[in-house]
Amino acid sequence: MAGLTLAFVLNQYGGVDAGIGPFVLGTLLALGVGAACGAVMGAVIAYIGAHPILVSLAMMIFLRGLGEFLTKGGDISGFPAWMAVLGHGTVWGIPVPLILFLGCAVLWHVLLNHTRPGFSVRMIGSNIRAAAYSGLHTKRTLVLIYTLSGAMCAVAGILMLSRFNSVRVGHGEALLLVTVLACFLGGVDPFGGFGRVVPVVIALVVLQVLSSGLNLMGANQHLSTAVWGLFLVGVMILRWGAGRVSERKRKGR
Repeated sequence: MAGLTLAFVLNQYGGVDAGIGPFVLGTLLALGVGAACGAVMGAVIAYIGAHPILVSLAMMIFLRGLGEFLTKGGDISGFPAWMAVLGHGTVWGIPVPLILFLGCAVLWHVLLNHTRPGFSVRMIGSNIRAAAYSGLHTKRTLVLIYTLSGAMCAVAGILMLSRFNSVRVGHGEALLLVTVLACFLGGVDPFGGFGRVVPVVIALVVLQVLSSGLNLMGANQHLSTAVWGLFLVGVMILRWGAGRVSERKRKGR
């Protein structure tokens, strides 16, 4: 939806002839759309008490249907040629998407480890009821973290538009498995309370190296997705085994 927002604005101002001004305006609106979607999800989860997974699925279905309605099931293309720099350009030999990714990772690291909202996020993940009793604004923090997450999705949507030179509803759904797998590999506890940014970054690098290696071997592009799926199953089995071993050690003591 963020990519569609930017695409609509660019098309309104000339499409391939659009200048920097419309791009800045479209980017701000796209970030606003992403943040608004996240804020709605966070408010429903925090103030109504709905399950996060159900709310996420409901929002995904709603946005996909809305996007299909707005685009009539097609894609939108025809953007300024200079936007390719954002998706394929380099700065001193470093790809621009990698620079954006590292910048976002640093911001999240600082937020989670050196700010009060980051501390609240960790406490809520560990025990939301205890966090509320200790005086933390749990509902406000939940809305904030979902809002920021939506903004990050908007950044990804803008980047995908510049890389593909087109926007289509559902472009990002293929990355859902990669997201879950990277979090698992990065040591993020799906039940909350534990997780760091740096291990997730390393996990994403490992997955990208694995995908690039398969491509160099001439493997089918879809094989990477299958390997990632097996990787996810393997990680869950290893985590289960590690948990059993640590439990036995505690009992042995």
